Amino acid sequence: MEQEIDTQELGEKIVKVLKTIYDPEIPVDIYELGLIYDVMVNTDYEVKILMTLTTPNCPVAESLPQEVKEKVASIDTVKEAEVEITFDPPWNQDLISEEAKLELGLL
Repeated sequence: MEQEIDTQELGEKIVKVLKTIYDPEIPVDIYELGLIYDVMVNTDYEVKILMTLTTPNCPVAESLPQEVKEKVASIDTVKEAEVEITFDPPWNQDLISEEAKLELGLL
């Protein structure tokens, strides 16, 4: 019998990894900044991440999604990681977590 995948546990590992990736212009991780819109995990341990950037002209538009893909793929149970960039809806400061807003002096 095939082992049941614990998507919640894997999801927590993915979030932990995402919180180690920082936007170079803002001293907050990309998860707390609200750049991650969705994390999907299927039963084959393949991960798809839907994310955005602070602006379409973001200086790390090439490197940041690649860093996300590589770090998530490095989790031992993940077979494959895919990152999709979207600007719908566009990112804005309302997406920043309360904790990060406090850290940035926005509250």
